[in-house]
Amino acid sequence: MVKKNLQGKEILAIGLMLFALFLGAGNMIFPPFLGQEAGHNVWIAVIGFLITGVGLPLLGVIAIARNGDLQTLASRVHPVYGVIFTIIMYLAIGPFFGIPRTGTVAYEIGVTPFLPENVSKYGLPLFLYTIVFFGITIWLSMNPSKLVDRIGKIFTPALLIILTVLVVKSFITPMGETQAPKGEYIDGAFFKGFIEGYLTMDTIAALVFGIVVISAIQDRGITSKSVITKACIYAGVIAAAGLALVYLSLAFIGATGFDSIGEHANGGALLSAAANFLYGSSGAVILGLAITFACLTTSVGLVSSCAQYFSKLIPALSYKKIVVILSIFSMVIANVGLTQLITVSLPILIMIYPLAIVLILVSFFHNQFGGYSVVYIGALIPTGIISFIDGLKVAGVNVEAVTNALNFLPLFDKGIGWIVPALLGALIGYVIASAFGFAKKPVEIN
Repeated sequence: MVKKNLQGKEILAIGLMLFALFLGAGNMIFPPFLGQEAGHNVWIAVIGFLITGVGLPLLGVIAIARNGDLQTLASRVHPVYGVIFTIIMYLAIGPFFGIPRTGTVAYEIGVTPFLPENVSKYGLPLFLYTIVFFGITIWLSMNPSKLVDRIGKIFTPALLIILTVLVVKSFITPMGETQAPKGEYIDGAFFKGFIEGYLTMDTIAALVFGIVVISAIQDRGITSKSVITKACIYAGVIAAAGLALVYLSLAFIGATGFDSIGEHANGGALLSAAANFLYGSSGAVILGLAITFACLTTSVGLVSSCAQYFSKLIPALSYKKIVVILSIFSMVIANVGLTQLITVSLPILIMIYPLAIVLILVSFFHNQFGGYSVVYIGALIPTGIISFIDGLKVAGVNVEAVTNALNFLPLFDKGIGWIVPALLGALIGYVIASAFGFAKKPVEIN
């Protein structure tokens, strides 16, 4: 049945689903560690974190809502680029990194604390856990039209209740006072927080999850593009608000925990110690449930998004077959171990993430510069070159000669030296397009 508009409760359910899809284990681990390191400057750092950890993903959702899907958006550069970039994006955030990581992180934080000391944490226990984890992922992903009901109305409230139990007690009975900031948080708390939010990789996730949100809206009988766009934006705002509240709360836990739980090397250990302090032995259970729900919903979202895209790209394979293929492949990769997985995948993500950011930002000025593809190309070429060098550096490849030559670029030493070249490239592209008319103006984006 065709409908003209969605009811408020339907938009709320879709927004809660999107919130749960975004909120993976990494999102729960980064803010507490930021709070610990930022100390007295925690709120300055959190503002920077929210801009890139919440603001950019929201813009990503809006960009997809306005364009329909990632391939359509990327094709504004060139049709071939649109296909290649989209495939790389889905593979990177999907079966090669994002999906396997959900299973591995859920296991390491939600299961290993309960294993006897004489039992190996890896090998058979991890294998058996990932069979169950990805089996549930397959079941939940099989019918994408039910994702809102299953995640937005069941898993998300459960996740929020568990997080609330953990967070509320930390506010009622604070663990201590904030400490002096450390490292880059001493003089550059805002900018350090800004960088940390950028590294959550949620902007890529926004481009991937957009197709799930659009499908959920269409399954409710909405066909109008303008209504779909508005509903996506409302859902994105709901998800962003939820993420912001979670980040603020977890950062507070990290910032006030030193007196009671001491200093920790990472956010996972910090959050685990805080849960144990606040609730004793039951704290590990509470945290384990929160991490498991967070990882499972993200896994389902990524599998469903990838399956919807690849089933359209390869019509010979049905959506359900691809769900099974992706889940089994991800289960195998997950058993490699989290450390090895991050080591191999992080350089690739560092290379493609800036491209995603620039593509999103430029798309918002599409109508203003006439939609010329050379503007997109001008912005993306220098971005791609510099982010490729950054990726090689993260991979441990010796590119010192190149990096020394590029140190003059603003913010290059912070890992975002592509910002100014991207802006200049876009301006040069616009001048060229205006002077020589290299591309016809496409239909305007609504």
